[in-house]
Amino acid sequence: MTLVIGLVYFYAYLFLVSNCCSTNYVLSRRSLFFSPSLCNTRTRRDSESYIKSVASKPYSKDLTKRRPLEYSIEKLSHVLQWRQEENVSGLLDYVNLTLGPENSPEALADPEKMVKAKAVATSLNTNSLYWHGFTKDGKPILWVRTNRKFWYPDVEAELRALILLADVGIRAMPEGTTEFVVLSDSTSPPPPNPSFMIGMLKGLVKGYPDRLGFLMSAPVSSIIQFVMKLLLPLMPGRLSSKVFLYDIDRMAAKLEEILAGGKDDIPTFFGGPASHDEFYPEEPYAKFQGKGSLKFDYYGMVERLEAAREKWIASERKND
Repeated sequence: MTLVIGLVYFYAYLFLVSNCCSTNYVLSRRSLFFSPSLCNTRTRRDSESYIKSVASKPYSKDLTKRRPLEYSIEKLSHVLQWRQEENVSGLLDYVNLTLGPENSPEALADPEKMVKAKAVATSLNTNSLYWHGFTKDGKPILWVRTNRKFWYPDVEAELRALILLADVGIRAMPEGTTEFVVLSDSTSPPPPNPSFMIGMLKGLVKGYPDRLGFLMSAPVSSIIQFVMKLLLPLMPGRLSSKVFLYDIDRMAAKLEEILAGGKDDIPTFFGGPASHDEFYPEEPYAKFQGKGSLKFDYYGMVERLEAAREKWIASERKND
């Protein structure tokens, strides 16, 4: 038992180191209250919750048993290795580079990095992916607008943008929450891109295991059905059981059940009153956020998600 506790704290420390260095800078850019001591306490706490969650899940080879310690350690080791390989802690630099002009000292010092940063900005600028709001049980929500996706995407840039955003949602989770939710408006999706789909699945399995609470998508088109037929056989059993495809009416009913604000939080593109386009418009209507190429309101999204989390926490305390 002492060994298990020791390993939990060891991996919590490693997650703290890999996650916290960029978190301070994310929030300090907009002068939010977020000190190094708070980062240490909160990130350590959240990492411990996640590690305990990973270790407590049923073992895929025998669902009547909890995962063996060795399996959990291997799984978490793969997460840390993957984060290093993908330079996850350095992805925020791309946002900051593209907030500034192309002739800034930072951009001129590393032209290759600036090229990658602009590609990520191009992906983000579509506003096809963003965090907005929480579920009734405190899970942050990643919204997908497939009709805004590129037909012929820069796959590496799309994956970097997705990883960058994934970490935002994880950092915004309330205490004890270890999962996020994905809700997709799958109207007019682009043609399937196998490279992106495989890369996305690899990232979810290796980089964010046990992070997806569930994914709900509507409406069900022939393209979405084709994508799921391609991906489902490649997914671990626990992951494939979390994917749900609905028609629009069923989706609206499910959203009313799960969204923190109930019916009032249903977005307009699913027949509700909440306008997401106020914050995440189509690219032609989006404003540049700085002196560079970034239109996506990254820091505004972070602020809004943090505020939504505090609102959810306050609501939970009021109900206790």
